[in-house]
This record gives sequence, structure tokens and C-alpha cells, in this order.
Amino acid sequence: MNKMIELTIDGISVSVPEGSTVLEAARAAHINIPTLCYLKDVQQIGACRLCLVEIEKQRGLCAACVMPAADGMVVRTNTEKLRKQRRINLELLLASHNRECTSCVRSGSCELQALCNEYGVKEYPYDGAKKETLYDELSPSVVRDNSKCINCRRCVAACNNVQEIGAIGVSKRGFKTQIGPIYGRTLAATSCVNCGQCIVACPVGALHEKENISDVWDAINDPDKYVVVQPAPAVRASIGEEFGLPMGVAQTGKLAAALRRLGFNRVFDTNFGADLTIVEEGTELINRLKDKNAVLPMITSCSPGWISYCEKFYPEFIPNLSSCKSPHEMEGAMVKSYFAEKMGIDPSTIVVVSVMPCTAKKYEAARPELASNGMKDVDYVITVRELARMIKQAGIDFAKLPDESFDSMLGESSGAADIFGATGGVMEAALRSVYEILTGKTLEKVDFTEVRGTTGVKEATIDLDGTKINVAVAHGTANAKKVLEAVKRGEKDYAFIEIMCCPGGCVTGGGQPIVSSKDFQYIDLKTIRAKALYSEDAGKAVRKSHENPEIKAIYAEYLGEAGGHKAHELLHTTYSAKEKYYV
Repeated sequence: MNKMIELTIDGISVSVPEGSTVLEAARAAHINIPTLCYLKDVQQIGACRLCLVEIEKQRGLCAACVMPAADGMVVRTNTEKLRKQRRINLELLLASHNRECTSCVRSGSCELQALCNEYGVKEYPYDGAKKETLYDELSPSVVRDNSKCINCRRCVAACNNVQEIGAIGVSKRGFKTQIGPIYGRTLAATSCVNCGQCIVACPVGALHEKENISDVWDAINDPDKYVVVQPAPAVRASIGEEFGLPMGVAQTGKLAAALRRLGFNRVFDTNFGADLTIVEEGTELINRLKDKNAVLPMITSCSPGWISYCEKFYPEFIPNLSSCKSPHEMEGAMVKSYFAEKMGIDPSTIVVVSVMPCTAKKYEAARPELASNGMKDVDYVITVRELARMIKQAGIDFAKLPDESFDSMLGESSGAADIFGATGGVMEAALRSVYEILTGKTLEKVDFTEVRGTTGVKEATIDLDGTKINVAVAHGTANAKKVLEAVKRGEKDYAFIEIMCCPGGCVTGGGQPIVSSKDFQYIDLKTIRAKALYSEDAGKAVRKSHENPEIKAIYAEYLGEAGGHKAHELLHTTYSAKEKYYV
């Protein structure tokens, strides 16, 4: 147990574990010290100089985020000197900042803007030369605008320390410091896997998703187009946050209602695609387990950021990847084949729009491998943030909407599909179906709690009625690296591995609502959003993917057997090695 130390902050006695910083001690006492460069558990470098505090017997002002708390320390966080210095530091940041706030995608959720309002910054006494605008929009997922960058380095820490990708770094020094890819490359020409964790780390508008709102509105307003929408499992766990509703509560019914009011012709649910994925992926796993010459471990293929990481960093594991398309791509393929045929609609007139918690899904939708009958499975991907903007543009009062259901045929789902959005969810959903399909017996206990939680790497041995298999779950590419290296060294013998690119899984994807670093200190975002999905699962009568009535119908009427010829034609794909850097 850590030794506790006592200090006084603004006259309040505070007790914290030894090794805590002054910033952590202040927040333990519910005293807010402003920060910009600090990001809990990711970065603390004292660069922005906004967390300055006065400490008795210390010369000068100290950065609270890097100053160790000490026994008997007396700290002041709210003096006229500090307020003045913080205001000056904000004014200096604004001196070279692109201040076109009304046209900025982060207006209203910008941490710099919020701090300027709090400290009454209304003038620009240090107005100087603006930064050279480097606007990089060649990536299919992420846009960089260096005119908004404040050199806080949070994106660098997310990319390098959390994900261990290294696509973004720091170059030059002093006033010429630049944040971006090496040698001035575009993001599209680097090892970037499009995960968008840099976006959710950025406190301003220097990084944002590549927007497809106008494309979707154009499709909806085109009388010759039949527009189908599908939201991912994790979207229902977070969309309410954009409208002031409680975090950690799924807004499934309101989500369906809002999408219908936006004017989509059909409102389906990617959860159906998740159930379909489990049946195909579970069958593939069973076939590999039965074939002595098959490649094991089999690794999930639902996360496009992870697929990109595998193709660029670990191409030797491509044979291990499940050949299944991800859920929204499967759903898109079914819309343009099964649904089109049933309804007598020309599939070339159908536009499929996916609402995703993930920026990498934009990259995925553009992949030529993910097409059926010469047509893209998914035409446009919008993030949760983009959907929220569309709902607001349409004047829809989301919080007061009645609960509605998704449209039938491709809209019904099991509880197993809901948990896809949380790390370990795909593994648990697969095990529920694999057990019953493999053994022919009913699984009484459907909750595989051993693969739940936010530990970076989770391991379990699963007994499939006498056949024991070792499984692993990893979230975040840094943790994926640990698992893959252990397999390469022969230290681990897994049959099945789930990997999600984003830490925590889709619930904290790069397209989710942005939570300010100020609020982030006090919440466990991964756990809170995942709780909403587990609640949805627990509340459903059908909790196994293969028992979904609509899944049974689509195999009986259209696909034939799971893993069969038609299923492979529409629902499976291939992957290939990619260069980390392009000329």
C-alpha cells in the first residue's frame, strides 16, 4: 500500500498517495487547475504553462502537472498573480492561432476557447504572424489543419505512447516547431492506421474527421436514390452525450427515431450485421479448429484500424485474420443484394450510409476489396459527431424523441451484437455461438466475464464441452503488439484472438463524442460507455447471434449454409501487406 502524504491546497488539507503530482492532489480535493497539454494517463510535460501554481518556499511559479506533491507542502492555485499569468499565456497562444472560431468544427467543444472564456480573454495584445497553414486532407479519415495547432503534443502522445504507431511527431524548434508526420509527409503517406485517437486527444480544431455530411444530405435529397442507414452498436452508447443526456445510458430508441426523421428510406441496424459476422466468423473458427492444417490462432477482422495495423506492421499475421468482412460491410452487402431483391429495388440506386464510432471505417469503406457485384458495400461513413451535427441541422430535439424500433428484415439483433462495441465483446459473442454450434448443446451461462473489462490484454481458457481453447483479447495497437510478439516468440498458444484498434474498443473510437480533458479526469470513459452496451445485452430475450430470427431467415431464404459459397461471395474478403510509408 502506498504511503500517504498530507499537503494543503488553497487552505484545504489533502491526503494523497506518495508519488502523486500537485495537479492530481488538487483534483482529489475537487480543485480545478486549468490544463491544455496534460492528458490523464497519456501525457504530463508542463508545456502549456496553464497549470501554474504558487508553492510556499519555492522560487517562481510551478507547473502542477509535473510537480511532485510533498508532505507539508502549501499550495495556492487561485491568486491574482496566477490568474494574470494564465491569461497572458492564453493570449500568447492566441497570438499565432487561427481564430476563425465560428467556422471551426470544434467551436463549442474547444478547450482553448473554453479557457479563454473562463479567464476573460477578449483582446489579442500579442497579435503576431500566424502559422503557415498546412491543410492535409488526403487521408480518407483524418484532416490536419496546422493553423489551429497549439503545439500541446497530445496527438503525438496518443499516437506514439498509447497506440505506438508513430505517424505524428515534433519537428523543428522554438517558434518554428511543427507537429505532423516526418519529412512533411501527408498522413496518407505514413504508418497512420486512421484510428482517430489523435482527434479525440486534440484540444482544438487542428485534427478532425473528414466530413461526409454534405454527401449524405445530397443522397437523401436525391429522388433517384434509395438511402439506407445503419448505426454501429457503440453509437447507441454515446449519441446521447451530444444532447446533454446521461453518459452510460444507451439511447437505442431515440437513435432509430432520429435517423428516421432525417429522411432515410430505411433505418436498419449494424447490430444485425454483427450477428451475421458472428455466425460466419464462428463457423470459420470451428472449421479451423477441426482442420489440423489450418492457420491458428484465428484473429478477428472487425476493426479496420487493426487490419491496417496488421497489414503495415505485422503482415506475417495476415493468414491468421478471419476472412469475414466487418459487420457494417456485411450489412451493406446484404442491403444491396438480399434486401434489393426482396423489395425489387435496383441496387445501383441504393446508397448505404454507416454511422460509426470510428474514423477508420471511412478508410475501410473505400477499400476496393470491400465490394460486391461491382458495387461498394458501404457508400458513406459518418461519425457519431457528424450524425449529431446532422440532427441539430435538421432541428430535431433528440432528448424529447419517442423510442422507436429499427426497420425489419435487417434490423433485428441479439444481445451478443450489442456488446461488439466494448473490448472483449466480439470474443464473448463468438464464444456464445461457437459453443452451441460446435457441441449441439445449450449454453446455460452466456456471460463470459473473463474476457470483459479494460485490462490491456485479457486471457482465458474456454472449455467447449471437453475441448479447451486458449483465447486472448487486446485493445489498442500497443497491446496488440504485445500479444503478437508473444505468439511470434512461441510463448503463447492461442486458438482465437480478438483485437480492437482503439483503447477500450469502439466505445472510445476516434469518431465518438469528444470529452474534454477537464471532465476526462473524473470518469472511466471505457467502462461507463461499455456499461450501456452490457445493459442492452442483458435486457434482450435473445442473447446469441445464431438465434436471431432474421439471421435464421436470411440463411434459409438466401445465403444457404454458413460459410457456404454464397456467403463467401458476399460476406468474406482478403487482405494484403501494405507499405508503412509511400513516396
